[in-house]
Amino acid sequence: MQDSLWVFGYGSLIWHPGFPVAEQRIARLDGWHRSFCMRSIHHRGTEDHPGLVLALDRAAGSACNGVAFRVEPGAEEETLAALRERELVSSAYLETHLDVGFADGTAISALAYVIDPDHVQYCGGLPLEEQAQIILSASGGRGPNRDYLFSTVDHLHALGIADADLDWLAARVRALAG
Repeated sequence: MQDSLWVFGYGSLIWHPGFPVAEQRIARLDGWHRSFCMRSIHHRGTEDHPGLVLALDRAAGSACNGVAFRVEPGAEEETLAALRERELVSSAYLETHLDVGFADGTAISALAYVIDPDHVQYCGGLPLEEQAQIILSASGGRGPNRDYLFSTVDHLHALGIADADLDWLAARVRALAG
């Protein structure tokens, strides 16, 4: 199984991988959590009015449930190029390989994009209310920040993946929007 390229999705990759997928499985990544800890100045905000996007932020004792995607054989090079263009646009993410586990006890190494805590766009630890206010009003090249939040939450629910912080944020942004 490990001869293939696997990619771990925890945010928009879950609902828009952008590469040919041969297989997808719910997976768990220990030691990291999904967090709106990256200021978005391209896709969901601008330099003058940054939005927020999800990143994997290291945190001892935490875990992130997401989706491991096995890339269609033969599409590895084009997939890497597309992911690098999409995810490394501002160098706030670091491309790395991390071990993710499946419910059956097996594990694989998957390509993952994690936040660089030393990057200027890193904003870990923002209170949820502040995150909601930012997400409510920001918009970038790929549309409103709130659409990114809502799509991620909807797809996590469809997969049976719980994320209390994202659920709270989605409810709060909807309430603020009226």
